[in-house]
Amino acid sequence: MLDKIVVHGGRRLQGTVHASGSKNAVLPILAATLLTEEPCEIRNVPDLSDVHLMLDILDGLGMRTSFASGTVRTEVADESISTAPYDLVHQMRASICVLGPLLAKRKRAQVAHPGGCVIGTRPIDLHVKGLKALAAELQTVHGYLEGTTVGLTGAHIFLGGPFGSTVTGTANVLMAATLARGTTVIEQAACEPEVVDLADFLTAMGAQIEGAGTPRITVHGVERLGGATHEVIPDRIEAETFMIASAITCGDVRIESCRPDQMVAVAEVLRECGASVEALSAQSVRVRGSRYIKPVDVTTFAYPGYPTDAQAQIMALMSVADGISVITDKVYPDRYMHVSEYNRMGAQIRKNGPTAVVQGVEFLSGAPVKATDLRASAGLILAGLAAQGETEMHQVQHLDRGYDRIEQKLIQLGAAIERVRYAPRRRKSDRRAA
Repeated sequence: MLDKIVVHGGRRLQGTVHASGSKNAVLPILAATLLTEEPCEIRNVPDLSDVHLMLDILDGLGMRTSFASGTVRTEVADESISTAPYDLVHQMRASICVLGPLLAKRKRAQVAHPGGCVIGTRPIDLHVKGLKALAAELQTVHGYLEGTTVGLTGAHIFLGGPFGSTVTGTANVLMAATLARGTTVIEQAACEPEVVDLADFLTAMGAQIEGAGTPRITVHGVERLGGATHEVIPDRIEAETFMIASAITCGDVRIESCRPDQMVAVAEVLRECGASVEALSAQSVRVRGSRYIKPVDVTTFAYPGYPTDAQAQIMALMSVADGISVITDKVYPDRYMHVSEYNRMGAQIRKNGPTAVVQGVEFLSGAPVKATDLRASAGLILAGLAAQGETEMHQVQHLDRGYDRIEQKLIQLGAAIERVRYAPRRRKSDRRAA
């Protein structure tokens, strides 16, 4: 049996919704618990398949973990294990974040090359560059990245790449540097709030870190880290998805448990397209959509620019704007697999290299579609909310990687949406195989 999401379009969203904890923050934070023998407690953890997968990886690395009521507790049971196997790691890119902590604490690591959503080339060369600079020996053997060190040493490291800074690479080097001898300076570090949240957790463990949230992070290595309790920041991408959902349905939605100061770029784009965006407090924002959606040009950049993780969602909105919009992704230039699915719903989108030209249409039509990656799945739901008729979205496993019960939250706002279990139709080849 498989799941699909069925959306009946045409409902105006209104009411209040709460954002969950951040997926992109919690995964490296969980990996960071490998840096201490002492118990750690992580709160405001979203119930996502990626979180459960990371806990499976930690369990396989000799940790004891538990997850209940939004709280994860971890403790080391066996530090002799240093292999993160392919069958787990290939499912999620963030699993590479165990590499730095393993090298720093256990002096060795064997981590399969990571997987995750297919959104274009996402090399890990900057991770390797940074860890080698800290005196780790690394090589690829039979699909595994194998590393050893007699002890990491602080260094001055430049982590810039052809498409800007690397978030997971910054996280990996930052975690490893906390236990390195001497001082490490990371230049062109990622400035994302998720990196700051990781630094806050590491600081609570006893790390000495300066400059998190800026392009230069300085880490003074310490001999050991202790246990800590930490509350994960809200998921800004989930909150931004609800903001765009309000705009595309001409809705009136208040998002709580979020950080408006971390979503300025998306808020500005929504204002340009005619929506009203009002920060009600430091933890809430209200978005009221307009019946007339103006076209806008959007270019994704590293934080604090417009996030690539909200590119598919804003494309759904521009699909029904009154005019032509141009969307350029400078973070992941190949992240456009959702274009063909939008066009199945009647959108008029043409891709040209890292740019998509969107000719807005009067309305979208519900259709069977498939989620091609995590953020595309959210974008297709938004398109379904605005479409006439019924939209069936398949390959829901992508959605479950990064959105905690999103269909239930949308129902609370008045959406006609449901998760349906179904038996896939057997093909002739399947019958012959049987």
